[in-house]
Amino acid sequence: MLITAGTTPGHRDFNTMTAAWGGFGVLWHKKVSFCFVRPTRYTYEFMEKNEFYTLSFFPDRYKEALNVLGTQSGRDTDKVKTAGLTPFTIREKAIAFDEARLILVCNKSYYHDLDPRFFLDETIDGNYPQKDYHRMYVGEIIAAYRRTSA
Repeated sequence: MLITAGTTPGHRDFNTMTAAWGGFGVLWHKKVSFCFVRPTRYTYEFMEKNEFYTLSFFPDRYKEALNVLGTQSGRDTDKVKTAGLTPFTIREKAIAFDEARLILVCNKSYYHDLDPRFFLDETIDGNYPQKDYHRMYVGEIIAAYRRTSA
C-alpha cells in the first residue's frame, strides 16, 4: 500500500511512501486504520502537517511502481512521476492515485511514538539499527473508494 499525505497533487506539495506495516479495526467506536512512519522518512513531515492521509492499494501489475516509491525519496526526485502514477485530490482533503484499486481516506485521530522500553520481545529492536523508531498513526476511515474495473 501507499501512505500519502498532503493536499495538492504537485511535486513537493505531498509525499507518499510504500508501506507494509499497518492494519484496520474498530477503536473508540470508529472504523480506523493504523500505519507506521519513521521520522526519517520524507512522508513523516507531511503526516505531521496534514489532518488527513490516504492508504492506496494497487493491483499486482503496479509492483514495480510501488518499489520505486519505496526506494526513492521525494526530497530528491519526483518519484511519483518516475513511478508513472497519477495523483489527484480526493474529497478536497488528501491525495490519492487514479491507478489504485482501493483508497481509504483517513482523518488523523491519534499518534504514538514506539518506545523500545516497551518491546516485550527483545528481537523487535533489531528492526531499528539506527534507533529511528516508527510513529504510529491511527486515523478514522471517513471514506473508501473501490475501482470496479480493471
